[in-house]
This record gives sequence, structure tokens and C-alpha cells, in this order.
Amino acid sequence: MVSSAAYEIGDSMRAVRLDVETRTLVPKSVPVPTVRSGEVLVRVEAAGVCLSDVHIAQGLIKPRRIVTGELTLGHEVAGVVARIASDVKGWSLGDRVALQPLIPRPDGAHTLGVDYDGGWAEYVVTPSSTLVSIPDDLGFEEAAIIPDAVSTPWSAIRTTGRVRAGESAGVWGVGGLGAHAVQLLRLVGAAPIVAVDPLLAARERALALGADAALDPISPDFHEYLVEATRGRMLDIALDFAGTPAAQEQVLNGSLARRGRVVLVGLSGQPITIANSVDFSVFQHSIRGHFGQDYADVPELIDLVSWGRLDLSGSISAVLPLEDAAEAIRRLDEKIDNPIRLILRPTLAQSDAATT
Repeated sequence: MVSSAAYEIGDSMRAVRLDVETRTLVPKSVPVPTVRSGEVLVRVEAAGVCLSDVHIAQGLIKPRRIVTGELTLGHEVAGVVARIASDVKGWSLGDRVALQPLIPRPDGAHTLGVDYDGGWAEYVVTPSSTLVSIPDDLGFEEAAIIPDAVSTPWSAIRTTGRVRAGESAGVWGVGGLGAHAVQLLRLVGAAPIVAVDPLLAARERALALGADAALDPISPDFHEYLVEATRGRMLDIALDFAGTPAAQEQVLNGSLARRGRVVLVGLSGQPITIANSVDFSVFQHSIRGHFGQDYADVPELIDLVSWGRLDLSGSISAVLPLEDAAEAIRRLDEKIDNPIRLILRPTLAQSDAATT
């Protein structure tokens, strides 16, 4: 038995489907997902476009659990509860929600929009355990990006990196994750915060968001500038959101303080090289990998936004209709206008696309 919202839900819906073999994105009409025991159907109001989506579309990340050869991307989702399985308690039709992107399973976490169909569609079905309530004063666009664009750097900083107030911190790559990392590092009291990005616009953005210094990694005087920015301390922690071998090499060679640690968040798919293993051991450096977030992170961040401790109003670079998903992928991949986050809205007509 399934409860349905007062508005009519048809048998089919619009979705953008990725052909995993040909790596093409095609808008299609597909059946509305069936709600089974323990699940809810969510009407999608906003879905983020993440660099991970670019990596999936390009084949760097390969979905392992789909069986049809096609996948609906989208792991940053917010919307409204539209159908509820009869055994689901605690949720009502019309509730405003964000979706946790990871589902714990005995064989490892299953990821929304990677291992099962995600939110680049009018509707998405998900276990009720993944729902997080969002307040009325939090917009769907901002709510959608919290489960990943904000929670991933938050978890990298607090859980994997264990950043303490007063520690010096570096952020390589000031894109969708790195921009929020700058804000979150300031929130936990890291000082100084040094942003590193080859794009001038990204460095200027980092300073506007609270970085104490913003450096160009390709400058021949980079090391001297880093020494100056940290007053000779160097970095207690370096967070790599760029996911490039060049960034990782720069982080690991001459950027860290004694007992400095590196948290790798960006995905490069390439080997990691430690040029001087003696210094690495003598100075007790460490490398930690990071992926995703903990379930407690998303509601915690929603509260921080609601209390005015975290401002995401400048994070939405553009809002596009669902059918422009391939264009959103292109813009993000080519860093057109240096976006923090692009949002797809199934209810938005192509003529009404907005840029903020």
C-alpha cells in the first residue's frame, strides 16, 4: 500500500539518462519509479551537478552495480515527498527533504546516481532512511548541494583531517568542494587558510570567502609565497580537492609542516609519488584518503545554515532546466565562468534558465 500526494503523478516522467558505454546523456521519458517497502518517492525540485558526475560521464568513475547499461545521474537532490510506502513512519506527503547520497549495505555503500538511479529526473525513489528534513526558509537549490558539495569537505575537515582551531590549512582547488572548504575551515578556526588555484577568479573567490591568502600553484615563487603566507609555519593540513598529480606533488613536496597531513579528496586515478621518502618519514608526514560523508554531517550542516553560521547563498552559480544536463557537464568540465555549483531544476523551462 502506497500513499500518494494530492497532485496527480502520471505513469511516466522526464529523466536524463547516461549510456554508460557510449558516455552520452539523453533526455528521455521513462516510467515513474515504483515505491517498495521502506521507500518513498520524492518529487525533485533541485539537483546539483558535481565534478563526480563529470567523471562518471567521462568514464573515470565506472558504475559497478547497474544492470541496464543506463543510469540517471544526480546525487545532490532536494525535493518534496510525493509517495510513501505503507510501512514508512515519520514522514508525510509534501515534506521538504534533502537526500543522503549513500546507503550503507553489507557489500559497501551504494551511492545515489552512481549505483542506482539518481535525481536528474522529475522523481527519484529512495529508502526513507536517506531523507533529511529541510526548513521552509532553506531554498531547494542550497539544500540540494549540502549532501556532498558541503558535507564532503566538512567530513574531510572534521572526521578525516581532524582539523583543530589554530592549525594552518591549505586548500588545493577552489571549485565546488574547495570553495566550501575555505568557509568551513574558517568556521572551525583554522588559521591561516591558504587557497591554491591556477585560476585568478577562483583565488579572488577564495579570499572573498575567508581565505587569508590565495596562491597560484604555477608561480615559480610559490614556495616562497607559502612560507610568507604561513609566517614560516607551513601547513599542518593540506586538503587536495583538485585531484591532479601536479597538485598532489606540490602538496607532498615542501608544503607541509612537521607532522603535517594530507587529505586526498579529489580523484585523479593516477599514482601518487613521494619524491623524497626520507623527508616524508623524518618529518612524520601522512596521507589520508577521503570519500563522501557521515550521515550526521548533513543535518548538522542544515542546522548551521539555518542558524546563520554558514552562508551558501553565493554557491549557486546557475540554475538550468533538466534537459540542459549535458551543457551543465560541459560548463563544469571546462570551468566556464568558474562555477561553484550548477543546479538542474526539472520544473524550470529552458527559456527561464537563471544565473546568479
